[in-house]
Amino acid sequence: MNSEPPIRKIKPLQRLALDLGPLLIFFGTFQWAGIFAATATFMIAVLVALAIGYSIERRVSPMPVVTAVLVLIFGGLTLYLKNDTFIKMKPTVLYAFFGLTLLGGLAFGRLFVKYVFAAAFELSEEGWRKLTWRWGFFFLTLAAVNEIVWRSQPTATWVKFKVFGIIPLIMLFALAQTPLVLRHENSGKPEA
Repeated sequence: MNSEPPIRKIKPLQRLALDLGPLLIFFGTFQWAGIFAATATFMIAVLVALAIGYSIERRVSPMPVVTAVLVLIFGGLTLYLKNDTFIKMKPTVLYAFFGLTLLGGLAFGRLFVKYVFAAAFELSEEGWRKLTWRWGFFFLTLAAVNEIVWRSQPTATWVKFKVFGIIPLIMLFALAQTPLVLRHENSGKPEA
């Protein structure tokens, strides 16, 4: 007899709140108290979101863990050295890591994007490869865009871009993948 509790899934609105909550807290704190206070509260909020996600699902996905580790490292450097460059570089490093991981995995026959989206839909191998290429290059593009924005704009503009620019870009890109997903979707049923 299996005594393990059934795996619980986070509802989509809960996932959205756990993903966006720390960013909104970062933005609100920045408006009220500046970049260093915003960085400190962002670090705490990311850990709280990770703990809440774990308490619901009893597991932690790799992407939120990598994000939390980078927030703690770059946030810690920002606070310790009193230099906001580090927190501004964090999205660049994160997105470059995601992009290179996806494309590097593809080079070795690993379709890491499949682990992220497999619960949402099932694609043919060709579909997963195409989706991996697209997400890999998209993340590398986001890394480059973040570099341009933080190096060329004031901190307040970068914060607005981080909170209100990157998330809509990710959502629009994800929606733009719908035709590819529909074209390569498997029903999972054998053909009659």
